[in-house]
Amino acid sequence: MTRTYTARRRELASLRLAAQTIQLPSGREAPPDAAATVRRLLAVQAQDFAGATWSVGLRTPGATSAAIETALASGEIVRSWPMRGTLHFVAPEDLGWMLSLTAARTIRSAAGRHRDLELAEPDFERAREAALEHLAGGRAATRDELLSFIEAAGVAVTGQRGIHLIQRLSQWRVLVYGPLVGRQQTFALLDEWVRHPRQLDRDEALGEFAGRYFAGHGPATVRDFAWWSSLTLGDARRGLEIARPQLDELDVDGTAYFLARDLAPAGRAVHALPGFDEFLLGYQDRTAPLAPEHAERVVPGKNGLFLPTIVVGGEVVGTWRRTVGAKTVTVETHPFEPLSARDSAAIDAALARYARFVGRALVRS
Repeated sequence: MTRTYTARRRELASLRLAAQTIQLPSGREAPPDAAATVRRLLAVQAQDFAGATWSVGLRTPGATSAAIETALASGEIVRSWPMRGTLHFVAPEDLGWMLSLTAARTIRSAAGRHRDLELAEPDFERAREAALEHLAGGRAATRDELLSFIEAAGVAVTGQRGIHLIQRLSQWRVLVYGPLVGRQQTFALLDEWVRHPRQLDRDEALGEFAGRYFAGHGPATVRDFAWWSSLTLGDARRGLEIARPQLDELDVDGTAYFLARDLAPAGRAVHALPGFDEFLLGYQDRTAPLAPEHAERVVPGKNGLFLPTIVVGGEVVGTWRRTVGAKTVTVETHPFEPLSARDSAAIDAALARYARFVGRALVRS
């Protein structure tokens, strides 16, 4: 039987800070490393590579960008397109069962774009054969190398055709981002890079998907989960039904939210989050932390590009921009309204933590 209680909408943001381990309540243990952080959230949006490493780093005490890259280079974390046609970091053992639920729907949703690009099923099949031929035996290839193999097999890779071919092969569970060459990720065969995938039947996978989403992102609604996961609303509800005995239910203005058992809200603190962070991107409805009148300040022109945000007490109160140099990182902040001296000092501390993460001296602009 789940515990039910009521809360005001603004409390959702504070509980989400705790669930996402951005800010832990007293007595709650932080993830010990980057891989544990990713497992906690199940998936971390990662199309902006630098921002995504900071998403993991700010949730992992003492982490550095070099440590996140090491976790990727060793395969402790992998990067692929598990849902929404968007790159995410996931634990290697989770990628296969996630794709078993999401890939077919994602592929169908891209059919129109594939027609526009004149990509047909024989093109994808030839690309698959080329990848298997050239990467078998533990080999890896940069994106340019991989596309050259595909082009040599008779498939044009110009324009956006190349990335759509790579996405399809990733959704087919042929490819995954693999080891790094310098700071560039290469591609490897998923079955060779991920040695111990978890094997789940459909109901097990749906329950796992729902349980871990609500534990790592809750409080959230079933519609938030369906949007985030790319599942149909029916599958999202089935997953919630399976996972619900492990969850609490929270009522906000008549809407049911689900979250980890006995989750306590985070206290008031200041955080400098990257753009595309799960704190905003993890939900279809983002009004708990972000007032609607400020939404376009975070996504200028509603162009889909999310700026890094300043969060105070769970509320987005401004944005920030960074320029990373060889030895310094220069940061400018843009609060929506004047901030108190205490909050301004706390923002400086949050940005200093980011500077330590990237191994640079902080310069305020």
